[in-house]
Amino acid sequence: MEITASAVEEPLAASPLSNPQAGPAAEPGAQAARPVRDRIPLTTFAAPFGLGGLAEAWTAGGEALHLSPAIAWGLWVLAAVVWLWVLTAHVVRGIRTRLSLRAQLRHPAQGPIAALAPTMGMLLAAQLHRWSPLGGRVLLLASLAVALAFAAWLIAGWFDGRLKLADVHGGYLLPTVAAGFVGGESAAVNGLPGLGWAAFGVGVFFAIVMTAVVVLRLMLESPLPAPLVPSMAILAAPPAVGGLAWFALTGERADTVAIAFAGVGALMVAVQLALLPRYLRLGFTLGFWSFTFTAGAIVADTIIWLGLGAVPGAAVISAVLLAAVTVLIGGIGIRSLLALRR
Repeated sequence: MEITASAVEEPLAASPLSNPQAGPAAEPGAQAARPVRDRIPLTTFAAPFGLGGLAEAWTAGGEALHLSPAIAWGLWVLAAVVWLWVLTAHVVRGIRTRLSLRAQLRHPAQGPIAALAPTMGMLLAAQLHRWSPLGGRVLLLASLAVALAFAAWLIAGWFDGRLKLADVHGGYLLPTVAAGFVGGESAAVNGLPGLGWAAFGVGVFFAIVMTAVVVLRLMLESPLPAPLVPSMAILAAPPAVGGLAWFALTGERADTVAIAFAGVGALMVAVQLALLPRYLRLGFTLGFWSFTFTAGAIVADTIIWLGLGAVPGAAVISAVLLAAVTVLIGGIGIRSLLALRR
């Protein structure tokens, strides 16, 4: 199934799935037992994940600038509340629809994005550990189990040969690369380094494999439909998130692997800057949340590097980066709320 613009265009709440399971239309005057509604788009999980990226940036920035941790904790709480709200909304809507969850998860545009649900759980588990070590580990292990099961099921489905290269977009990095690196970082914080290295290995392997697949798709196939264009920003996330995971597992020092992550990250950020004219021509959609976690992770990683390198003016640069990422993610959040109100 090739992705076309019509297949992914949304006013913010419309699902790109068709309604094949809805059954025959009711006879005129007949009263349906319950309304058949579309499922909520899986792209909604990008909102709490993006807020988590902002919280990650403020956590790193707060430590570097000696700010009160209240701002970072407030953002973590906000991200957790939005995550729980989105999860609940999906469950409630799922109960009220006869549309297949399996079909939504298999949809080439939406399916891989579902990985953000357990990956966000891993991100929150690292923060929960500071307050409740047992709670943090339970949330981490549960999230890792869901992420592992989903990634295995999804990849096995890809192996049936029906996935077209033109279907691939940046979101295909999420089930394995994002889950692997975030899981590695969270496991390290939760005092489970062996599990952290295992997750990190998954992230490294699939960062190489899936990045190559996505880059080949972007080079050799037709341009992405407009709603999926922001997913190209996800390509800049693996070096930053992998670098953060490496720091969590080994300590914050400028060793060879950390420098390698930084080098790849610098190139991918430069590519994103070159893509800015294309991004600026886009109309707003939920896809803009693709920019958010990537931006937050890059800022967090950069702030750590500024401290490691004892860069002159590091505090000013860190403050500017924090302000910029806050405006970016806050602006996307406000635009999303206004669009939903309409």
